Amino acid sequence: MTPPPSGPVCAGASTVALGAAATIGYPSFSSYVRARGPVLLRTARSLTANPSDAEDLLQTALAKTFVAWERIEDHRALDGYVRRALLNTRTSQWRKRKVDEFACEELPEPAGLPEPDPAERQVLHDAMWRAVMKLPDRQRAMVVLRYYEDLSEAQTAEVLGVSIGTVKSAVSRALGKLREDPELAPVR
Repeated sequence: MTPPPSGPVCAGASTVALGAAATIGYPSFSSYVRARGPVLLRTARSLTANPSDAEDLLQTALAKTFVAWERIEDHRALDGYVRRALLNTRTSQWRKRKVDEFACEELPEPAGLPEPDPAERQVLHDAMWRAVMKLPDRQRAMVVLRYYEDLSEAQTAEVLGVSIGTVKSAVSRALGKLREDPELAPVR
């Protein structure tokens, strides 16, 4: 991938233009995006077949422009800079995709197990939640943080202001109670 130009877009810009760009700073980037965004999105859409990919492409190009914002001397040439970033990014994506994706007659995924019935999944979810709600407050909080919020034992201990050992033992006792819950017997 050829990165966007690392130097100024217009090398012959005067020192006055450089001073003006420095005083404009980052707040003018957001005004530029608001003013030119729709035009640049049309350009991105012309480079991709999918509107969502075009939005991602434009976002990537604008991120590259934001990083180089202070180095661009002549802000009148921004559209050209962003268009070059769009083109370079799209070329890079296409090169990667050319290696990563290819058409074939058969899908490589195995036929696998059929998807479970959504109603059965909901019944199981409801039964599990009722069982969790039967736990004492402290154990319930730890189970929710560990398994519903996907926090580590250390993070759970920090959130609740207890030791890691307390979290381990309380979660172990809570899981034991959940294993014994009669509503969850069909799952076992």
